[in-house]
Amino acid sequence: MAVAGEAADERAVRAERAYKAAPVGPLAGVRVVELAGIGPAPFAAMLLADLGADVVRVDRPGGGGLAVDPRYDLTNRNKRSVLVDLKSPEGPGLVLDLVDRADVLIEGFRPGVAERLGVGPADCHARNPRLVYGRMTGWGQEGPLAHTAGHDIAYIAVTGALGMIGKPGEPPAVPANLVGDYAGGSLYLVIGILAALRHAGAPGGTGQVVDAAIVDGTAHLTAMIHGMLAAGGWQDRRGANLLDGGCPFYGTYETSDGLHMAVGALEQQFYDTFVELLGLGDRAPARKDLARWGELREAVAARFKTRTRAEWTAVFEGTDACVAPVLSLREAPLHPHLSARSTFTDFGGITQPAPAPRFSATPAVVRGGPAQPGADTASVARDWDVPGLTAKDEGA
Repeated sequence: MAVAGEAADERAVRAERAYKAAPVGPLAGVRVVELAGIGPAPFAAMLLADLGADVVRVDRPGGGGLAVDPRYDLTNRNKRSVLVDLKSPEGPGLVLDLVDRADVLIEGFRPGVAERLGVGPADCHARNPRLVYGRMTGWGQEGPLAHTAGHDIAYIAVTGALGMIGKPGEPPAVPANLVGDYAGGSLYLVIGILAALRHAGAPGGTGQVVDAAIVDGTAHLTAMIHGMLAAGGWQDRRGANLLDGGCPFYGTYETSDGLHMAVGALEQQFYDTFVELLGLGDRAPARKDLARWGELREAVAARFKTRTRAEWTAVFEGTDACVAPVLSLREAPLHPHLSARSTFTDFGGITQPAPAPRFSATPAVVRGGPAQPGADTASVARDWDVPGLTAKDEGA
């Protein structure tokens, strides 16, 4: 992470050295242009950058979005940044010059905005027919709500996903922005981009537009639940099913110190181990006796309240009871298993999740901290051979 007061040129040189010296991942050689935005589009671009792609983020002068301090915006790690004013006369041309040399473009504007700015799919494909043009929106490119503002919570609400989460008789629980923005949005955009890259690289292949809508991806995530619903194995209400907290051996319980344990003892053999270690043994109601699930839940809750989270963790650690402590964000990196696997890493003074998944031949690493707006203009202009990008546009 850049220290306060460090000159822009010094930061750029240091970032470039780290970028070029670090090992590369499986997407080494793939060039990505990211038009700056917030939420799922930057996260998708981060995933590609983590895997080795050369991601150039086109930031707007003056910034925008949710005003996260750029030094801590981890969704911009492993990237480089240039400043381009797309509303200036020369702005669209500079982006198209980058597109000429790119494999992928990612944008997260409302439908029609990229076209009005002169960097829509037709403009880009006229310059580079093999370009994969990734579009990230909440509602998609068409439909009654396509031009309407929204955020994660609205997208997962209309797909039925939000309505499944929470306790019966209480409002649905909000799962941060993980289900819609990142699972239903970013991950589906990346899957689409990788598939389209394969098509573009095949004999006779061409570029195409990947329309990734959060509502589409989130709905797709509920495929198994819809199958269970059709088969009569899922009730269309909260807290009444096997995987939504309705099941007493798949849920969370408070411990004596006010913390929590998570239980996922679904299969019979895991359930048997769970009730034995919990201290219920033969006194526990039969696992499949739904009429006694309430009684079982009360018994399990009472047992968990007799010890601390640390004590119960010691009881269940290393067993097949499928029980784990519920950790906070700051506690998670210290978990012995995650620590042994280096699931989290420290870079630039920030503890953060390491790239995932893992590759045996082309490992992915964090090779650069969050890109600072405009700090890489000179190196990108040189490496991508875009002379119109000039050092005078670099961020301070």
